[in-house]
Amino acid sequence: MPSFDPYERGCPSRDLLDQIGSKWAVLVLGELGRNGTSRFGRLRQALAGVSEKMLTQTLRTLERDGLVSRTVYPAVPPHVEYELTALGQTLREPLKALTEWSVLHIEEVITARAEYDDRTERTR
Repeated sequence: MPSFDPYERGCPSRDLLDQIGSKWAVLVLGELGRNGTSRFGRLRQALAGVSEKMLTQTLRTLERDGLVSRTVYPAVPPHVEYELTALGQTLREPLKALTEWSVLHIEEVITARAEYDDRTERTR
């Protein structure tokens, strides 16, 4: 069995971290984890600010990685639903922890950013 190390250049696990760590992937996975199966329009509505193109790209990437499944129902217009796969389900807890951490610590981060901006502004 090969050994994967995301700290090594060219390691496929690094590429996977880049993909699942992207803003829209985290939010898509979180939304599907919280609310289950969803249609494209509902996902787009739930993820304020995501463009149709970005949501499409994100869903395709997550589907390719085996994290999201896409089911097309024969109807006019086509009815498509997305849901987490069993593999995608394994990301629910880690992403929930990351999301909760960001909410819990955002005020500290905002303060740190303002202090940094003040320091760097004075040195210009």
